[in-house]
Amino acid sequence: MDFQEFLSAITQLAEEKGLSKEVIIEGVEHALASAYKKEYGKKGQIIKGKMNIKTGKTDFYRTRLVVDPTMVYIPLPKEDEEPEAYDFEIKEEYRPLDHEINFADDANQNVVVRDDRRVRYNQEKHILIEEVEKEGLSLVPRDELIIPLEQKDDFGRIAAQTAKQVVLQKIREAEKDAVIAEYKSKEGEIVSGIIQKIEGSNIYFDIGKTSGVLMREEQIRGEFYKEGQRLKLYIVKVDTTSKGPIIVLSRIYPKLVSKLFELEVPEINAGQIEIKSLAREPGSRTKIAVVSCMDGIDPIGSMVGQRGVRVAAVINELGGEKIDVIEYSDDPADYIKNALSPAKVLEVKILPKNTALVVVPNDQLSLAIGKDGQNVRLSARLTGWKIEVKSLDEFNKDFDEDELDIEEEGSPDSGNEEASSDNDE
Repeated sequence: MDFQEFLSAITQLAEEKGLSKEVIIEGVEHALASAYKKEYGKKGQIIKGKMNIKTGKTDFYRTRLVVDPTMVYIPLPKEDEEPEAYDFEIKEEYRPLDHEINFADDANQNVVVRDDRRVRYNQEKHILIEEVEKEGLSLVPRDELIIPLEQKDDFGRIAAQTAKQVVLQKIREAEKDAVIAEYKSKEGEIVSGIIQKIEGSNIYFDIGKTSGVLMREEQIRGEFYKEGQRLKLYIVKVDTTSKGPIIVLSRIYPKLVSKLFELEVPEINAGQIEIKSLAREPGSRTKIAVVSCMDGIDPIGSMVGQRGVRVAAVINELGGEKIDVIEYSDDPADYIKNALSPAKVLEVKILPKNTALVVVPNDQLSLAIGKDGQNVRLSARLTGWKIEVKSLDEFNKDFDEDELDIEEEGSPDSGNEEASSDNDE
């Protein structure tokens, strides 16, 4: 195979793996350097290769890191040696920095100062600044001394096998890095996945170039899962493991609902409608507050869609979870009144400590509170206010006659259009 055929093969491989051609060539360079070291180098040496993509020739070179005594473990001289005499092949006994420095009794052993931030000196990969200065080289500590090596192209079978393994490993690492980078940028977004397998309480999804896991704590309670099922999922985070990247998915994140609405309601992406707040109890009910950013746009009508088709699509994706769409207001009283939908509200009294007292008709009390307190609980989370709900009779009984007395008949209506996926408690 001539070099042009070799380049064509690299280009094809890069396209198949979804990688850049430069990444594949870098892997080949690393592999050739490993083969060179296997055949002609020494243990501890750092050998690199650089391929000329025009000629196919690979130049090999060795690097040594320039260090000073503060960067490496430096053995102290023996009593009978001059201070400049160092033997880096001797096995040292390391001592903490605050220990008193004493020479070892054993003539075959040195005592040296140890700093945990330093590395063991290796003459194959390090070179002291003193030696560099003697050679008249303009290098400083942490620079690399580059030493060209003799050109070689006759690698043995073992070296060639090593090169092959290195190339494959580099390609796997590059693929893993590409997947991590791609899905890292998608954190906080939703993705469509197909259930591959179910292992215990964990559900594994095929989401494209890799798999994602839906753990028990991220699953909707009571939701049924089966292999081959397709679902929309929220990407929580990307974890790296020894087996590769794992994408942590969720079906319970509140933002899953808002992201589903973004898919169904083009006015959101166009900036005509804004989702101001959202409160969710996964699998049961969600309240979502929206506001129009343009005159003439009905925020609730846009979210619900003609004949409820848009909100129905989101509800179906969430397995029947009920959704209340309410209009946001800068006025806390109006906002709280809207949030308690589908219950009708007679009056909202704003109290100290971020608390609101809500008065409802006698027959609306249970609806305002909701089953197990769900409606008022979600409304409080949606608005950020502590909400206390009283019936009209309770309110009039608790206040003196000279306090505000609200009549049920002819009570003012909120005047706000509200939408709910279910008007039951």
